[in-house]
Amino acid sequence: MLRIAVIGAGRIGKIHAANVARHPRTWLSAVAVPIEGAARALAQAHQCEWTAQADDLIAGKDVDAIVICTPTNTHVDLIERAAAAGKAILCEKPIDLDIAKVERCLASLARTPVPLLVGFNRRFDPSAAALKRAIDDGQIGALRQVLITSRDPAPPPLASIPSTGGLFRDMTIHDFDMGRWLLGEEPVEVWATASCLVDPQIAVLGDVDTAMVVMRSAGGRQCHINNCRQAAYGYDQRLEAFGSSGMVANDNLRPTTLRRSGAACTEARDPLLPFFLERYAESYVRELDAFVAAVLDEKPVAVSAEDGRRALVLADAALEAVKSGRAVRV
Repeated sequence: MLRIAVIGAGRIGKIHAANVARHPRTWLSAVAVPIEGAARALAQAHQCEWTAQADDLIAGKDVDAIVICTPTNTHVDLIERAAAAGKAILCEKPIDLDIAKVERCLASLARTPVPLLVGFNRRFDPSAAALKRAIDDGQIGALRQVLITSRDPAPPPLASIPSTGGLFRDMTIHDFDMGRWLLGEEPVEVWATASCLVDPQIAVLGDVDTAMVVMRSAGGRQCHINNCRQAAYGYDQRLEAFGSSGMVANDNLRPTTLRRSGAACTEARDPLLPFFLERYAESYVRELDAFVAAVLDEKPVAVSAEDGRRALVLADAALEAVKSGRAVRV
């Protein structure tokens, strides 16, 4: 059994704690949350220990691995301390908002190597994984284009925007990772355009809420990403891969597959799932499976710290492209 401690009790911390508690190969040793009420409630829900100090868990002899679900600006410090203590690490994305800090963190990890999986959970979504296998198995011939649609049902709270690093580092960063994963080649050029069309207050805070990105690999493969912080019809998550002999695509998930027809409508369907916690519930379970396999079975880490670094490089390039109005080489 892999003894795991979870640091953080927000939305993601609760998801990870529940998955660790249910997993047949893991044991939820403890949770660390600075707010006593939140820590106690999470610990009671899963019958584990709790502490207000992350250091207690990092140094604990009864902890083999750490799951980091804290604000982004704390990730590097916790990663470095956990690695120095010999703990395996699953860290939510991004590693940091500053590429220089990320690179220093990777250099530190090279001196104290431990398994580290970055939480780009969408790679583990069953539909996305099936689409990736179809590409790799040659079912669509030579890959030419990847199209990614990712639209949220509503923008985040305005107060949180300054700490997220903006749309490209917070939301689109998932799509940058998906794009390079599905392309199978590293993007070498990024072009982007962005606007503030949902809420003018987002622009006041220096961010955008609607964007399109085009990436090109050295081999000429293309990836198009379109994002918006608000979709009136729900959480919109679609992928399409187009090749020389065909195309594969996945659609949104809904509570049921029912279709209703009548005098007022034809083939009406259930609304889309509300948000990422529901849409990607299975992907978080499979992500934990991959982390456990990397630690206990010594399998390769599915999403490495280098993958995290490269996604941030693409996010920074997209920001530069928006500001400059030109394509940016990476």
